[in-house]
Amino acid sequence: MTQPFAGKVALIAGASKGIGAVTAEAFARAGAAVVLGARDEQALGLVAEGINGRGGRALAVRTDVSDAASMERFVGAAVEEFGRLDFAFNNATDGPRPAPLHEIDPAEFDRGIQVNVRGTFLGMKYQVAAMLRTGGGSIVNMASFAGIQGFPGLGAYVAGKAGIIGLTKVAALDYADQGIRVNVVAPGPIQTHHIDAAGAEAVRQAGLSTPMRRIGQAHEVADAVLWLCSEQSSFITGVTLPIDGGQAAGLKPPRTYNPGKGMEES
Repeated sequence: MTQPFAGKVALIAGASKGIGAVTAEAFARAGAAVVLGARDEQALGLVAEGINGRGGRALAVRTDVSDAASMERFVGAAVEEFGRLDFAFNNATDGPRPAPLHEIDPAEFDRGIQVNVRGTFLGMKYQVAAMLRTGGGSIVNMASFAGIQGFPGLGAYVAGKAGIIGLTKVAALDYADQGIRVNVVAPGPIQTHHIDAAGAEAVRQAGLSTPMRRIGQAHEVADAVLWLCSEQSSFITGVTLPIDGGQAAGLKPPRTYNPGKGMEES
């Protein structure tokens, strides 16, 4: 198996489960040493143990992305353990449950902004500093299709994800001529523990909301993250990449079958 990232070091925030864990495993399979951060120390340790047990190199660091000292320690641990930092995936997210805007608790709104916007800012702040010392790198931030298109009841989440897209553009411009590329992935509905917990009907409806008529898989997001960190995307920075089954292209009405007329738009 080829390992295009052999000798490289990748840091993944929000790596204890879901897309973050799958992306960490993908980086490890590609040969990178991985440094994993999240608040759930037990779940994080299990991900690291799995990678190490398969012959990879993984370090788990309990991290609160909204806390500056915690993020500085997280990045510092990567450099101390492996001597450098080449890639970073800022994947951690949080926020209140869906509710109309006037019903959102201000403290819950602040929590969403702290983790999404402040957490991404702090991640890039310390990641960039580490990458500049070794000649550059690639950072990928996790937004959402909800950062591109508004959704009812998701005021804090949409605001946070849109803020990540704006921050990413600024960082991309700040470091474009210093060897650091910064991009965003913006997934649509992806099969993770969050959507599975909502039940089979929610999964089905989420799939029908995409032109491809299915939900995405975590590995499809991980593949995009690794591509944005690879030499194959070496002239790409400051972009927002939707991974959404075509949602960003526009609406596609569902198709129904009429025996007399064949397939027609409903």
